[in-house]
Amino acid sequence: MIFRLDERLLFPAPELAEEDGLLAIGGDLSTNRLLLAYQNGIFPWYSDDEPILWYSPHERFVLYPQELIISKSMKRVLRSGAFTVTTDTCFNEVVAACSSIQREGQDGTWITDDMKAAYAKLHTEGHAHSVEVWQDDKLVGGLYGVHTGDVFCGESMFSHVSNASKTALIWLCNTGRYKLIDCQVYTEHLESMGARMISREEYIGILHKTIA
Repeated sequence: MIFRLDERLLFPAPELAEEDGLLAIGGDLSTNRLLLAYQNGIFPWYSDDEPILWYSPHERFVLYPQELIISKSMKRVLRSGAFTVTTDTCFNEVVAACSSIQREGQDGTWITDDMKAAYAKLHTEGHAHSVEVWQDDKLVGGLYGVHTGDVFCGESMFSHVSNASKTALIWLCNTGRYKLIDCQVYTEHLESMGARMISREEYIGILHKTIA
């Protein structure tokens, strides 16, 4: 059963989600609703031609920073000083880059104009952050997401040159700020760096512990 949201600030219990994780439809992208969603393991994911769709997958693809795997070749890249890393210096530009990059198996982007505006507001209010990777003063990679307690809920990442997005993720893991990086959707690329599946119950349990 898919729930239809109205103006009330609430979500159905995440365990009521469909097999594909779809939980609810409608509502809005206000800061308060987005924060409530993330605090309960729910996130919006939809295209321009769709209403707002809210998901809470039965399994969550996550990375524990202490389990991060850095290959020998990547260690050489990091030692080379090829990249400079900053945070929160150009949030909107990172989101724009993530929305425009071509991804295998995907037609278009879920990062709609409304999503960009909503996350820009989250960033302004201190809830969303970006990591930027620079090469020769050019923005060549990065990621952005929302922090909830000690969990960083990654939304998207991009790379214009090899290893740029990996550098951003490694930097994020090494800050010591987060107990868990939520990667949301499985990719071989992130699995090779140590990400793995955990149950929704375990994920939400971690969320609520870090928020309390």
